[in-house]
Amino acid sequence: MSAAIFADTPDSLSGPTLDPENWENLHTLAQEMTADMLQHLANIGDQPAWLKAPDSVKSRITTEPCPEQAASAEAVYKEFKELILPYTTGNIHPRFWGWVMGTGTPYAMLADMLASAINTHMGGFAQTPALVEEQVLRWLINMLKLPENTSGLLVSGATMASIIGLTVARNAKADIDVRKLGVQALKSPMVLYCSTETHSSLQKAVELLGLGSDALRKIPVDSNYRMDIKLLEKAIADDKAAGLKPFCVIGTAGTVGTATTDPLQEIAAICKKEDLWFHLDGAYGVLAAITDKYAHLVAGYELADSVAFDLHKWMYMPYEIGCVLIKDRTLQQDAFAITPSYLSTIPGGVGAEPMHFYNKGIELTRSFRALKVWFSLKIHGAKQFATLIERNINQAQYLSMCVQQHAKLELLAPTELNIVCFRYIGENVKQKDLNQLNQDILIAVQERGIAVPSHTYLNDQFAIRVSITNQRSQKEDFDVFLDEILALGQELANE
Repeated sequence: MSAAIFADTPDSLSGPTLDPENWENLHTLAQEMTADMLQHLANIGDQPAWLKAPDSVKSRITTEPCPEQAASAEAVYKEFKELILPYTTGNIHPRFWGWVMGTGTPYAMLADMLASAINTHMGGFAQTPALVEEQVLRWLINMLKLPENTSGLLVSGATMASIIGLTVARNAKADIDVRKLGVQALKSPMVLYCSTETHSSLQKAVELLGLGSDALRKIPVDSNYRMDIKLLEKAIADDKAAGLKPFCVIGTAGTVGTATTDPLQEIAAICKKEDLWFHLDGAYGVLAAITDKYAHLVAGYELADSVAFDLHKWMYMPYEIGCVLIKDRTLQQDAFAITPSYLSTIPGGVGAEPMHFYNKGIELTRSFRALKVWFSLKIHGAKQFATLIERNINQAQYLSMCVQQHAKLELLAPTELNIVCFRYIGENVKQKDLNQLNQDILIAVQERGIAVPSHTYLNDQFAIRVSITNQRSQKEDFDVFLDEILALGQELANE
């Protein structure tokens, strides 16, 4: 091709990039951003726990067309501070106890910045970032006291971790080569088991595996919201008698509703007896295992064949980072390994010593999630995380005790780990009005910026649900919260 065709269009071959024209200006802006965010974190307890975005802000965000021309970075940052920063979910606040969300930490925030700066591709090239991920996985395996040859992968969260774990389970227990023939070629339909309290993401995983939601048998729970073992055994026996193929039981360490842990040791014994895979959804609860005081509450987790959990929950990391650990690394490779020519090994260069993370899961392109964990464990030490988890459980016990001691409050479920479910009952409030009253109390406590608990229904009773995975919460936060709940309950009951 003749170079003459480019003679009149030199800018088509060279020109501006996405780097700043003036690095000094960016340096100044970056210093301002860092200072602002650190100040925001330092003073977060002085802010409302949650602030509803006004309609004017929502409208500006939702109606703005895609920009065609450039704006200054300083102007865009000003918009961020005006439109976005004040109106987030609130989960970095000391009185945020909604759902199961972590808070993040200042050092992990800075580590994420460093990871974005080097922007390494974590598909599996054996450069130092890949070695760091392997190191972090080894640390997590050791913290959980799992066998040293356990395999692992850092992923977006426990949903993806469970998809990977259940894929390995399905392929390992199938009576055909599922990767080659697909589930439509199964000789007997495969079924698996969880409790009615299991997180909804597990059903999504089963659907994505092509088994269908009907294949997931949801076993009723006992009065403490744990999987009923006798009903599990009966379901397995009935399915085998019907010519189906049971292949897996999913246990939970820390249910999302009440923080209950299934009888994991009994589940493991059944899986061993029936030759079933034992998958653990330990999204947040399994990390109680790193504590001295409360490890017994999740005893039996170490017997699982695969474990899914999040580090952006009870390890307080910024979103997003989860982990899957699988005891049999060969089975994990068998489920995912594929090496096309463009990823094959050559004697030298960048691809000479691949670590092949992409052969452990679904994704080829992965970010450097490990760096924030690496930084955090080095800066704080694993014992500090164990101490914080213990403190959160202590705080749940304290809140539960306060609820039980007050005549106007009622505890709705045992407080086993870190979740307290209760309601306001007042003095002369009718039973039929309690659900609406407690819903009104919850909305008021959120919208007035006092605190952010969430809700659930237990035996058709609306529960104010306090889920404590917050490294910033202090005793006085719970005292303030209870005082406000009682005041709001009285105010709204009188109305």
